[in-house]
Formats: sequence, C-alpha cells, structure tokens
Amino acid sequence: MLRTIAMLDVEFRGFHIYTGSQNLRADAICDAQSKTLELAIRLSRDIDRPTPVLNIGGGFGVPYFPGDAPLDLVPIIENLHAICARAASEMPGVQVVIELGRYLVAHCGVYVARVVDRKVSRGQVFLVTDGGMHHHLAASGNFGQVIRKNYPVIAGTHMEGTPTEAVSVVGPLCTPLDLLGDKVSLPLLAVGDLVCVLMSGAYGYTSSPLQFLSHPAPAQVLV
Repeated sequence: MLRTIAMLDVEFRGFHIYTGSQNLRADAICDAQSKTLELAIRLSRDIDRPTPVLNIGGGFGVPYFPGDAPLDLVPIIENLHAICARAASEMPGVQVVIELGRYLVAHCGVYVARVVDRKVSRGQVFLVTDGGMHHHLAASGNFGQVIRKNYPVIAGTHMEGTPTEAVSVVGPLCTPLDLLGDKVSLPLLAVGDLVCVLMSGAYGYTSSPLQFLSHPAPAQVLV
C-alpha cells in the first residue's frame, strides 16, 4: 500500500501508530514507544518520501483506583529524547507527536448526579440517580475494564460528612450495567442529594451512549 501511495498524486501526512491506553508502567510505555519508532522507520522506507508527522500514540495512565501508583515520567522523558533524536536522524523533517488526553484532563472533571430514589433490597441500599452509564460509560465499568472497579465517588452535598453506610449508586436505565458505584462508603444520603464521581474529565460525555432510551444528556459546565 505504501509503495502504491508513493506513486500517486496524494499528500502523505505520516503515520499514526496506537499501542494501548491507561498504562501506569513507565517501562512498558518506553518499550512501546521505541518499537513504534522502529516500525515507523521501516514503513518510511517503503513510502520513499518525507514523513511529515509520526504520531506514536499515548498510553499515559492516571491512578483511578486504590493501589494505583502515579506514572513515573522521568524514564519516559529520557526515552522520548532518544526517540526524537533518532527520528530526526533517520526520518528528516518528521514531527513526533504524543497523545496526552487522559493524562491531562482526567483529574479536571467531576460527574454530578442527583439522587431521585432510595431503595433497600435484601439488605443492600441502592441510591438511584438521574444519571448513569448513558452519561459516564467509563465509570460504569463498561469501557475497557475486565474486572469492574469503582471510580472515586463522594457525596457532593455532604462533603464533610462521615461515611456511615455502604451503598450502590445506580442510574435510571433498565439494565444492571447501569452502575456508578458498587458498595461505596458514603454519608447517609436522601432524595435530592448529589453524588459526585471524580476523575471524570476523560472518556465521559463523548464516549457514552447519550441517547440511551431517550434520557436527557447532561449539562457540561466549565468552571
């Protein structure tokens, strides 16, 4: 395909090579980025024309869950210096691009839902909210999680309250997948109170099934 492109009157913009997402291991990111450069160098020989852009993807993870350690950027930075130097040597004129979406914005977003009902079933308290997986698919555990884990969940209207009970925070949809928090510890909440899901700045609004059963979309507020 690249050899064919080289013979056509088309503008070749470069390579975009994706290796994964939400990686908290610096050694794994360094290895993926180095192998990506190797692949791009081999591919550039087949196109036999300048490569303006090499996008080596992202993968930079953030600590969502208990036990997660923040990503160590020092070895990644050192490896990127070496990658850029070699790219400049073997792919003259190339611009190396990395994607830092989640790493930059995940901490910046808070998803807020209002409690519309409180139910007790077989001894388990369920807080039904006006939001759910149709607004925040990632927090429901249905966006790449193999084993579901809770995003950080707090009581927005009782920030200073002491957690007194384990509750499941669920949405209004007709599916057991509509779960924002499973047995999370919160202060006693009632109808009208707010539940906040932290770390919601990435993979929220635009990656969720917003029109599921025609429920309204959430407001987006920039503070």
